Amino acid sequence: MNISIRQLTAFINVADNGSFTRASDQMHLTQSAVSGLIKELESSLGIVLFDRTTRQLSLSAVGRHLLPQARRILNEMQLFENEASSLTSLAQGQVRLAVSQFAASSMPAVIAQFAKKHPEISVSLLDCSAENLLRHIQDIEVDLGVGTELGFMETEDDISADLLYQLPFCVVTPDNHALAQKSEITWQDLLGIPLITLQGPFIEQVTAELDDRVATHIQQARYKVNFMSTALEMTRQGFGITLCLPYMPEVIDWVSANGLQMRPLMQPFKMRQFFIYQRSSRAMSPATIAFKAFLQTYFSSHFNDLQRV
Repeated sequence: MNISIRQLTAFINVADNGSFTRASDQMHLTQSAVSGLIKELESSLGIVLFDRTTRQLSLSAVGRHLLPQARRILNEMQLFENEASSLTSLAQGQVRLAVSQFAASSMPAVIAQFAKKHPEISVSLLDCSAENLLRHIQDIEVDLGVGTELGFMETEDDISADLLYQLPFCVVTPDNHALAQKSEITWQDLLGIPLITLQGPFIEQVTAELDDRVATHIQQARYKVNFMSTALEMTRQGFGITLCLPYMPEVIDWVSANGLQMRPLMQPFKMRQFFIYQRSSRAMSPATIAFKAFLQTYFSSHFNDLQRV
């Protein structure tokens, strides 16, 4: 049995109009074409849908029984087409996003801006460790991941990474600190000064390719905390100085408003890169494509000046 949408449409139109002529006008087909569609449907089903006389055309008993089901089928097909069209036109959709620590801090503001442009697209946010970011993508728990460079990317053939933005490693000091008076602050300048650092992978990224003495000093920082907000407040209270990435405009504004300075560290000038991760073998939905493009445009605009420090 091979029933087509055109056959069902012809069946409904002929039944509603009680005439092949009026049905053909409505479908913009010839009368013989509509008659042929009805004959094909009747042949495929093995039943007679219409009782025909020289003067009258009417539904058979079987035709009257099947007509409501034919309407339901066409209504479901119309709903299917409408759903597909709305998804393609971004009238609705869902994006599942995983972000690592520093990216998570800036992402709510991004999602809020995206929602203004595409209010019918829902974006869910999963904050996780950098180590678990790829696992969420591989397990198809999320559509996209945003995080820092991952050293084990070489072993993940099915994961692609697009550079999103890069930020310089900075030092945050009180305005009255000796380092704040220097025209340029180097990594060597940190030696002998109490440090406040974040625990975890951040330190590995900070100390990579640094002089051994500087790296050891950072790794053995006097204070190690879990949150950047804690490190910044401790710096404000005079416990020491901290290392930071200017990952949010709000953080930069807070630093300036609270008697602190955020300055890039030089010699060497080090940048930390952030990427958009996704599964190469998995096609993205129109909503995900739109959100990825929005991310790239947003960060290109907001971090353009910082990338040129």
